[in-house]
Amino acid sequence: MNMKLSIIIVNYNVTQLLRNCLLSIQKYVEKVEYEVVVIDNASTDSSWGDLIPEFPDVQFISSKNNGGFSKANNQAIQKAKGEYLLLLNPDTELEGFYMKELLDFSDAKPEFGCLGVRMHDAEGNFLPESKRSVPDMFNSFEKLFTNLKKNNSKSYYRNDIEEKEIAEVEVITGAFLLVRKAVYENIGGLDESYFMYGEDIDLCYTLLRKGYKNYYYGKVSILHHKGESTVKNEVYLKRFYGAMQIFIDKYYKEDKPMQYSFLKAGLKLRYQIEKIKLK
Repeated sequence: MNMKLSIIIVNYNVTQLLRNCLLSIQKYVEKVEYEVVVIDNASTDSSWGDLIPEFPDVQFISSKNNGGFSKANNQAIQKAKGEYLLLLNPDTELEGFYMKELLDFSDAKPEFGCLGVRMHDAEGNFLPESKRSVPDMFNSFEKLFTNLKKNNSKSYYRNDIEEKEIAEVEVITGAFLLVRKAVYENIGGLDESYFMYGEDIDLCYTLLRKGYKNYYYGKVSILHHKGESTVKNEVYLKRFYGAMQIFIDKYYKEDKPMQYSFLKAGLKLRYQIEKIKLK
């Protein structure tokens, strides 16, 4: 059998969550020839090393320095032998025997770009970033400045698509992102100018621009302990809003100058508001 799937996990200081994630893979991935590659992104907490004897089938790689999420994924993927890649956050857990179903679905789509699933937090709340639109002037304004969650509207969070639906969508999240390895390599992988945040939007948008189709598979769900490894401080704000700035510089500056100046001003304003909230 050929290796069908390589599951790629970037770890940073979340040993216990990573352990749960690996246990869920062990429990639920069946009828699929797969491998797991974990790259530790220069964690300050060395306890992840304790997992090496516990999970002898997992390939563990240690990165000398933390160059960000994109870079670590791209580094780990060089070791991957699978036909498909699953980028998976260490703070997620699989919840059922659905991996083969997802791969069969992907195999059946000739222009398959990437696929994401329904995510919920530990309280069972649906996480809207499971299905999104590409950021533009209108949906970004809604996202940045209002809490308008218009139902059935094609907003930033695709409220027009039901939670448990299977549908084509523009953007899914990098917490669970299934993509063919050949396609991933063909489009150049994750853009390493993003340190953290935004790289998944960029990857999905690149796939769309190259003529691929992205899918939201709401029939199955994963648990995402959202933000467990994220401290909401000034560093976080700089990275988050910096990522959005990279995105608009890359795609809007030349092609859509009016949207560009609007979004740039909006991001700047929102960043200032968030900074004040921290004080």
